[in-house]
Amino acid sequence: MPVTDEAIEKIKAMIVSGELTPGARLPKEADLAERLGLSRNSLREAVKALSLIRVLDVRQGDGTYVTSLGPDMLLDTLGFVIDFHRDDTVLEFLEVRRILEPAAAAMAATAMTDEAIAELREVLDGLPAEATLAELIDNDLRFHRAIAAGSGNTVLCSLIDGLSGPTTRARIWRGATEEGAVERTREQHRAILDAIAARRPDLAQSWATVHVAGVEQWLRTTLGTGLTADPEPAS
Repeated sequence: MPVTDEAIEKIKAMIVSGELTPGARLPKEADLAERLGLSRNSLREAVKALSLIRVLDVRQGDGTYVTSLGPDMLLDTLGFVIDFHRDDTVLEFLEVRRILEPAAAAMAATAMTDEAIAELREVLDGLPAEATLAELIDNDLRFHRAIAAGSGNTVLCSLIDGLSGPTTRARIWRGATEEGAVERTREQHRAILDAIAARRPDLAQSWATVHVAGVEQWLRTTLGTGLTADPEPAS
């Protein structure tokens, strides 16, 4: 095992064991290196690597601390990694969305507060009848993000939020090229909302599955025809 990887594993073990808790300050570099049997250089590299993925927070002139280790923070790096996806993997992202988003909708139907449901309704009601494609996509992202947050599961919310980026272009493409796609999206959003408001997790899950699967099936068919148009949203 490379020396830096060994150093990372040793710091990780201290956190997992509870020896270093969220918000805790790491011992001084020299003391920690001696304690773990590491060179100061390898320890420094490990700290740098762990700070990049937001496990550690290096504060100049103050010291190095363990972050809150909240899932929203740790999974933030997921979005960075996902940004490197290739266009031919977008279907795989849609498949994952089809698994996660219906579950989030079902959970939101039992966990979402009445106030949050009212705010979700305002999101849909705030979309103009003659909305631009850019407004439609923005509204779509806000709608799905609100449901994910309403599930009450921060890990699930972070995963869904991270996965939304790679599928955005497919949604733009569909909205610009498929007849009736925009109206169908509006109707399905409304059906998902109504199911959540009625506290019907089974119905919310079913409508969310239909909604995401529709985009997936459209893209499979479109890619099968060899079309590669990829319009950008109107400014």
